[in-house]
Amino acid sequence: MTAQAQVRVDGDALRSNLARVRSVAPGTRVMAVVKANAYGHGITQVTRALKDADGFAVARMSEAIAVRQAGIRTPILLLEGLMLPRELDLAARERIDLVVHRDDQIDMLRAYRGAGRFRVWLKIDTGMNRLGFRLESAAQAHRALCSIDCVDQPVTLMTHFACADNADSTHTERQQREFEAATAGWAGLRSLANSAAVLAHPDSHRDWVRPGLMLYGVSPVAGLSADSYGLTPAMTLWSRVIAVKSIQAGETVGYGGTWQAPRDSVIGIVAAGYGDGYPWRLPSGTPVLIRGRAAPTVGRVSMDMLAVELGDRPDVAVGDRAVLWGPGLGVDRLAARLETLPYELLCGISQRVRIDITHPTADTALAG
Repeated sequence: MTAQAQVRVDGDALRSNLARVRSVAPGTRVMAVVKANAYGHGITQVTRALKDADGFAVARMSEAIAVRQAGIRTPILLLEGLMLPRELDLAARERIDLVVHRDDQIDMLRAYRGAGRFRVWLKIDTGMNRLGFRLESAAQAHRALCSIDCVDQPVTLMTHFACADNADSTHTERQQREFEAATAGWAGLRSLANSAAVLAHPDSHRDWVRPGLMLYGVSPVAGLSADSYGLTPAMTLWSRVIAVKSIQAGETVGYGGTWQAPRDSVIGIVAAGYGDGYPWRLPSGTPVLIRGRAAPTVGRVSMDMLAVELGDRPDVAVGDRAVLWGPGLGVDRLAARLETLPYELLCGISQRVRIDITHPTADTALAG
């Protein structure tokens, strides 16, 4: 028995969520977003589980290399593009598609003298105001890319939505209109939709969709659950109870004595804390699942441990599994308590946490 926080990733859930993308965006190609260690799920394990995706998108060159080393032969898209000219040789050798979003990246391609050829995605900024050519300079950038010998033609055209997760916002429709106007008559495939747009804006699907969060079984749309979209959480963060003890009414638990027992209580200590990525800021009362029932946390989360009140739970014992989030306890519920996004929690899993990918039938129920 290992008494430390671990992550179990359900490979069948990942594949089910990919199938869900295909069902709601039929006829499109799927560029699965696996940046930030596949949103904390393990980039090698996830890309192998999602090998039927049409391609994979990453933020950095090191992530692209990790995907290739996992045995993936489908396209890999470098979302932030090149940082240095010397990366072109690496991109050519590893057959990495390049997002171009600024002028010096065009200059790098124009100056390239190697034997490689590059598939390029031209990013147009329609209102995200992060990366991409502004509308007034997009045509010039497009003409430049069309004239470079090492660039395969036609280039793919893309933009990124800022507010697709907000069903009440008109921002997405405006961005889409401006993209269409800016690229009217241009050859090339189009890519607009992130996870939220895949689900909430079907008119934006076009040729390539770029799902991220929904692949991991988390709803990308504010106020709507994963269940409502037919998504299955892929990650379970869990550990074990390492102590069970009785305390008297009036005693406090944890650093700072921030929680005081209102009555005689039984406390369970779980081997997980902010050193594993379970946030220190989560308040007392946050649920943890032990034997399939919720037990509220009490006191401050420590680096390696947290405490839960067991109440009248004589069945709980040292060694029992404690689920911190996963099926039955969605990470979005914890994110809501922190007034943050599920992304932050998923990507916050620390390096000391072991990540295993399994099939549901290959493991016993985590609630047991």
